[in-house]
Amino acid sequence: MTSQDSALPEAVAARLPQERRVVTDIPGPNSRALQERRKAAVPPGVGSVLPVQVTDADGGVVVDADGNSFIDFGSGIAVTNVGNANPRVVERVKAQVERFTHTCFMVAPYEGYIAVCENLNRITPGDHEKRSMLVSSGAEAVENAVKIARYATGRQAVVVLDHGYHGRTLLTMTLTAKNMPYKHGFGPYAPEVYRMPLAYPYRWPSGPENCGPEAAAQVIDQITKQIGPENLAAVLAEPIQGEGGFIEPAPGFLPALAEFCRTSGALFIADEIQTGFARTGDLFACEHEGIVPDLITTAKGIAGGLPLAAVTGRAEIMDAVHGGGLGGTYGGNPLACEAALAVLEEIERYDLARRARRIGDIMLPRLRALAERFPAIGDVRGRGAMIAIELVRPGTKEPDPELTAEIARRCHARGLLALTAGTYGNVLRFLPPLVIPEHLLNEGLDVIEEAFAA
Repeated sequence: MTSQDSALPEAVAARLPQERRVVTDIPGPNSRALQERRKAAVPPGVGSVLPVQVTDADGGVVVDADGNSFIDFGSGIAVTNVGNANPRVVERVKAQVERFTHTCFMVAPYEGYIAVCENLNRITPGDHEKRSMLVSSGAEAVENAVKIARYATGRQAVVVLDHGYHGRTLLTMTLTAKNMPYKHGFGPYAPEVYRMPLAYPYRWPSGPENCGPEAAAQVIDQITKQIGPENLAAVLAEPIQGEGGFIEPAPGFLPALAEFCRTSGALFIADEIQTGFARTGDLFACEHEGIVPDLITTAKGIAGGLPLAAVTGRAEIMDAVHGGGLGGTYGGNPLACEAALAVLEEIERYDLARRARRIGDIMLPRLRALAERFPAIGDVRGRGAMIAIELVRPGTKEPDPELTAEIARRCHARGLLALTAGTYGNVLRFLPPLVIPEHLLNEGLDVIEEAFAA
């Protein structure tokens, strides 16, 4: 470990060299050959960001079939927070796979499921009594949260926010704001879902200083006029929007909506699927403004890459549903549960929330300095290790998705895995593993700067 990496948790004993290495064109010949096999076997509707085929990953790097080593600024979309193939995760999963791989918790339960739920009840915001249930994906978690909210309140209407993303199933597509590629051609959609304005500071007409209170007042007014508070089951919101472009709602906006839910008898659901498990510098992003949600959905970073998701909520709400009304064959698979227990151990043992804040302290000043040099960078935003830049045509706020795609392509060619996002396709988002060595973090920022300069 070098002095550059002094803030890196000792949990990381890197198996692969933590270096950027580009030895072929991107993609190289082996990746191109595998791409031809893919075309014959996988439909084009399943897209990919990086035009290579991965063979290994560890710590802060992803290695492809041609031996190129990419700096990982994606973490599998905020999944491998504790690093890919984290040794503690591998150890617990190996031990479990030798015992049993599946019984279905609804048929023959086991301790791992219970232990994950106990931990979620302990660490999620609020000191009230809680219950948790486990499923396999973020979309399943959101669907179940809405089911539970409707059942517990006896109401039907669900409010979501502009630019929000909640999944690809019928209900979660309905909840999602963006048409292409998530919704286009897949309707009709589910009823009793209402979309309201988001407090989007960069694009708020009267300026960011007025954004929070004005947007909250608009949402509450529209709910009152269009739905009726007595018909509202829940408001569902991401504390920081993910696919929408890492939009951090203006201060006070989400607390005002949570308070409105409380006074009207509705539930506030925090979708922490992308923001959870130390990603934003807090264990959960809603803690930043002291929000205590009635229900919280988690996935992605929960189990180090194994499919697992959860709904956690107030005991009286979760207990309201009749026996057999919740569940699923693979929900809380024993291998995924062991992985989740390992992830939680790593996050707490090495204080990865602090590590995420350190990553933000490095990235944000450098990206803001870059914005001073390149007027195409309209906004730099984010918290912890969830950072984004929004690209516009200089002198305007008109989105520039073409430049965004080109910068991402140049980053890939130089050995940096970077993702795009945003309703307008004009956001570069950065989600490095929380255990990335600092020399790789700074080198990745160098690559971004080179891409803009080029």
